[in-house]
Parts: sequence; structure tokens; C-alpha cells
Amino acid sequence: MRALAHISDIIIPMLIFFIVGYGYVTKVKVYESFLDGAKDGLRIVLEIVPTLIGLMVAVGMLRASGFFEMLGRVLGPLTERVGLPAQLTPLLIVKMFSSSAATGLVLDIFKNAGPDSYAGMLTSILMSCTETVFYTMSVYFLAARVTKTRYTLTGALLATLAGTVASILLAARMV
Repeated sequence: MRALAHISDIIIPMLIFFIVGYGYVTKVKVYESFLDGAKDGLRIVLEIVPTLIGLMVAVGMLRASGFFEMLGRVLGPLTERVGLPAQLTPLLIVKMFSSSAATGLVLDIFKNAGPDSYAGMLTSILMSCTETVFYTMSVYFLAARVTKTRYTLTGALLATLAGTVASILLAARMV
């Protein structure tokens, strides 16, 4: 086990030395290439920031307004039948937009139901089995200037549904 700890301590410096050494051998100007990449990264960040702010503000407004709690109460009777507690419905919706906002809901669920409860275990599994679909699509498609998304949204929502079903099945086995 200690060997793995030592390997993990040196793997990043070794990777950096390898990249610099490879650049030296192939006569690539590594530092200039790094600076060009950093400039491109900053440009992309500047293009993405308005989208990120818009998503965070929208999720914050919906959460503060009580919309997610109302949605949980409305959809709760349907979701409870398949093993998804009503209090987790807002989590599933928020997670598709913002992982950090979903983390706030996770803490609320842990505080109210407890981390060892069925809802707590299901919450933990859901957070790792689902993706921030709309956030990811907006950020990456904006950065890559993709205008035709084709089946991306459908595939991402199906993957989220599959992750949700798998989460429910796993949590049910654990209780």
C-alpha cells in the first residue's frame, strides 16, 4: 500500500518532466506552447462565464422561490411508487443544471433524513450516477461552438434515467 502512495506522489512530477523532455527531444517550444494553450483557455473562460452565471442565478432563484419543494410535493406521490422519496425529486432536477446547487440539497437531505437512511444512501448514489446535463451541454457546446446538438440531449437524459434507476436498485439492496 505504501508503494502506491509513493507512486501517486511522484506521478505528476514525472509526467511534467516527461512532457518537457519529449518537447526538448522533438524540438517543440514547450513553454510557448503552454502559453498559447493558457491564452486559449482564458478566452474560453471569458466566453463561458455569462452562461455559468445565468445557470447559477436561475437555479438559485428557483430554489429560493420554493419551486423545487413544490415540484417535489406534486411529483412525490408518483416517484414514491418507484422507490424515489419525494424529497429527492428536487435533487434530481437541480443536479441536471448545477452540481454545486445539488450539493446544497444533499446537505439538507442528510440533515433531515440522515446519511445512513434510505434517502441518504440513495442521495449519495444519485450524485455519482447522474450528470449535470444542461450545464455540461451549454458549457462544452458554447466552447466548441456547436450549433447542432443532434441526439445529445436525448442521450444525456436517457443516461440520467438509467443512472437514477440503477441508483434506486442499488440503494434498495443496501437497506
